[in-house]
Amino acid sequence: MNLKYLWVLAVLLSTPLLYAQNLSGKIISEIDQQPLDGAHILTNNGLATYTNFDGDFVLKNVEENVILTISYVGYKTIQQQVLDINTPIVITLQEAPIAINGVLVTGNMKIDPVLTLETNDYVKKIVQPRNVADLFNDVNGFSLIKRGNYAIDPSFRATQYEQLNVQFDGGTKAMSACPNRMDPITTHVIPEEIEKIEIIKGPYSVRYGATFGGIVNMVTQKPTVEDYGLHGSVSGGYESNGNSMVSMARLQQATEKYDVAGNIGFRDFGNYEDGDGTEIPSSFRSLDYGIKAGVNFTENQRLQAHWRQSFGRDVLHAGLPMDTEEDNSSILSLDYKLGSMPGFVESIDSKIYYSYVDHVMTNYNRPTFMMTSAISAIDATTAGGKVELKLKPTDNLALFTGVDVLHIARDGNRTRLVKSNTMGVLETPLTFEDKIWQDSYINDIGLFAEGKYPITEKTMLTAGVRYDNVTSESKDPEADFAALYTNLDRRTEYNFSGTASIKYVYSPQFIMEVAYGRGVRSANMIERFINHFSVGQDSYEYVGNPNLEAEVNNQFEVGFKVKMPISENTSDMFSYSTSFYYSLYENYIVAIIDETQTRKFMPMNEPSNAKVFRNLDDAYKTGFEIMAGVDFCNHFNFTTELAYVYAKNNDLNESLPLVPPLVTRFKLGFEKEKFWVNAEYRLTAEQDNIAYSFGEQVTPGYEIMDLRLGVIPMKNLTLGVAALNVFDKTYSNHLNFAFNNQAEFGTEPINDPGRNLSVFVQYEF
Repeated sequence: MNLKYLWVLAVLLSTPLLYAQNLSGKIISEIDQQPLDGAHILTNNGLATYTNFDGDFVLKNVEENVILTISYVGYKTIQQQVLDINTPIVITLQEAPIAINGVLVTGNMKIDPVLTLETNDYVKKIVQPRNVADLFNDVNGFSLIKRGNYAIDPSFRATQYEQLNVQFDGGTKAMSACPNRMDPITTHVIPEEIEKIEIIKGPYSVRYGATFGGIVNMVTQKPTVEDYGLHGSVSGGYESNGNSMVSMARLQQATEKYDVAGNIGFRDFGNYEDGDGTEIPSSFRSLDYGIKAGVNFTENQRLQAHWRQSFGRDVLHAGLPMDTEEDNSSILSLDYKLGSMPGFVESIDSKIYYSYVDHVMTNYNRPTFMMTSAISAIDATTAGGKVELKLKPTDNLALFTGVDVLHIARDGNRTRLVKSNTMGVLETPLTFEDKIWQDSYINDIGLFAEGKYPITEKTMLTAGVRYDNVTSESKDPEADFAALYTNLDRRTEYNFSGTASIKYVYSPQFIMEVAYGRGVRSANMIERFINHFSVGQDSYEYVGNPNLEAEVNNQFEVGFKVKMPISENTSDMFSYSTSFYYSLYENYIVAIIDETQTRKFMPMNEPSNAKVFRNLDDAYKTGFEIMAGVDFCNHFNFTTELAYVYAKNNDLNESLPLVPPLVTRFKLGFEKEKFWVNAEYRLTAEQDNIAYSFGEQVTPGYEIMDLRLGVIPMKNLTLGVAALNVFDKTYSNHLNFAFNNQAEFGTEPINDPGRNLSVFVQYEF
């Protein structure tokens, strides 16, 4: 080939590079003109970068007339065309409209709590209709405690129930009425309503209530600037395994001054089959609706109200002794925020809420009904509130201080008709009334102060202290319970907790966090006041102990987050994060067999003794989570996740209960704006480190694969399909309860669903 043609070709190919230069700039906040570190800048041809601590950024090989998209959490996303790339630019971002969902994670690396995790892809990419608790199934470090398809609780690092501070919209709580937790808070919010889930991995903040093992905040959808006007959506889904249906509709009207949104959802789930084709009793129906309205009095002042109700019907619980006939919950919350104020007080956050749960359960479809008919009508009231001030004593110190209140009350009885059959003659049944909650309550008034101070430009110190005044009382104790505990007067506890942590942000691409937290949790109502009811994973009757000392979790943790661009000319990225933790427990609460307490109900059945809740002196937990991932070829991503927990009860020389096994996940995905597909391969190891006193069994390991695909074939229409447990494996998660009071089953653990095909459709307008 003639060399002159090669020369001409080289000139033609290099011509665009002659006009491509480096573009530099700074991103600042409109309010205080302060630089925004970690802001994301994306060009129209795929180049991307982040700002540093000074708000500065550099984009290499940028052509004239480039269009930049700049985004930063808490600020309006903007697009700006740059005509002259030779001159450094300064771009000002405006704060987004004030939001008062009490968001824990704001996206600001300097002021966010340490050791946090945020997941936020459920609205767009959900293709599997499921219970809210299932949203935690793909989060590294989380497992599910399953009693059927309805009563599912999340467990994080082998902490669960009240050991986790689970709330939604920054503080609203709803406690279960049922002593078997047939109706945890996850049953009162539907998954399609959740915008994101925020997690603080340990007792590393004192601002969000008494916290023992971590904070989980489920944030419901809220209008943004892009949603101004009348908008809405309708969605529906179907699952093949159980012939299950789910549907939801949402409508909202939003302006700069006000917004109102309403939603309604219906779910009808049938019994599913495991990998062997065995039908698991787990059907239920539920109806949910909610209304949220907000008024923006000024740019920095907002009042918001949220009302929602949930109704569960005909719920079968494979792992519990009874079924739910109906479960009705009502939740009302009011939030007020005044922010961006000059002077000593920078902002005021306040919230009040009230929830009521009415729960009815029976054994009408269980084998024991032939001998004893039982129905329980119980209720639970949860109310509380919070007032928090953000103070600025100095330019560098941010101080959060305030008071929060939590009131929990439960009552209700079980009515038993004991049937007698003598010589073939059915006699009149004997009627008994059993006090379930003994008309009990727990009040918690908390005072807290948490400060954030930059030791250096790149190092943030956080320290906080908290005092909780906890009062409890059983106002209508059963006679045998009063005889066992002769001093049942009102009891007051004084709990002190605190935290200290350091976050070192070398750059938006490298963060190191070290934290210590002392989390204190007073005993819950089951541990205090339950009286000879089967509330565990085994067949024992359980007896509460109103004199229990508060649990203490001394948790130490170190974590790293790394995010590195693979190429300067693409958005390809390598990311890595890890957390290593150790918890030393004081007064850990467990139920231990008490040979002085005999079985009260059906005394001829085994086991003959009851379990009584006690404090342990010597217990600990340690573990880690590791994640490594790469975004490559602009649209592909691959992630590996690993989570492991080891716990030890030295008093009984066994594991603590409900400790998940080693779990490893491999995820491969392809994502474009209108199409995405991903595969997840999960390997779960055998769990033979078990709590024999809790009735646990060794669980074999298993491997399963899930496939999901979504597409937007036309504007506003989203379609999704999924194949879960593709190879139709028969398996049981270690935290699953065993079958209880079921005619066709023994006491083996409940198996999870076999192969399950699902479809999902959503239309937005």
